[in-house]
Amino acid sequence: MRILLTNDDGITSRGLFAAKQALDEVGEVSVIAPDSNRSAVGRGITIDRSLTVTEVELRDGSRGYATDGTPVDCVRFADLGLVGERPDLIVSGINHGSNLGDDITYSGTVAAALEGIVLGIPAIAISQQSAAREMDFRWGREFDFSVAAAFAAELVRRVAEDPLPADTLLNVNCPAGTPSGIEVTHLGKRLYDDEMKLVDEDPDSGRVRYQIYGFEPSFEDEEGSDLSAIARERISVTPVHFDLTDRPSLDRLKKWDFAGMLGTAEENVAAAEASSQR
Repeated sequence: MRILLTNDDGITSRGLFAAKQALDEVGEVSVIAPDSNRSAVGRGITIDRSLTVTEVELRDGSRGYATDGTPVDCVRFADLGLVGERPDLIVSGINHGSNLGDDITYSGTVAAALEGIVLGIPAIAISQQSAAREMDFRWGREFDFSVAAAFAAELVRRVAEDPLPADTLLNVNCPAGTPSGIEVTHLGKRLYDDEMKLVDEDPDSGRVRYQIYGFEPSFEDEEGSDLSAIARERISVTPVHFDLTDRPSLDRLKKWDFAGMLGTAEENVAAAEASSQR
């Protein structure tokens, strides 16, 4: 199996290297990763400039590619042939810190996996809680990637035998230390406790600096959610797909008089144009 390994923490991340060591045992691993940390960039892509790619030596002496783009850019590079044949699987991680619940919409780690399924390539995103066992999305200081890396390898073996649906990725989160078990979960609900905190201000320029992120969020302790699983020191495995359509609302919206709304809008535009010519 040809595996593309990427992340959002950067090509020098210990989590990425731990994953590579484990995945080398189960497939042909190519590495394309950002040249520095790109955490929380979500599904950002680089469209306003060309991208720099540098071949670098990894910790084990093998070669990888570092780019000044985003995690999604890294997956695009692989799809377009930077490392030869198109990968059979995308593995993104191991992320330094969890990616749980609503947080995955910000995560560059999960964004890389989402790009895989957009391109029709199965994908796994894997993240590791720090030794501090924090339940938010911030980095901790200490990580032990041994269980997460070994579990990632086992998942890849299983996916090779029993392929994932083309439109589904697995979002995997591992607790700190030895897990007490594994749960198949759904995405949980974050309760963000953000506030606007004044950092400093410059009366001469009128510039004011605020901090609005970085305050520890809580979560709904809902049975079967990924957040609750990690809180109970269990690995969570969550299937995620990209269909954002609220299908139950389709029939409701079809009953709205959109033709009438458009007609009224056009009449208002015509009236405004007529008034401006007077």
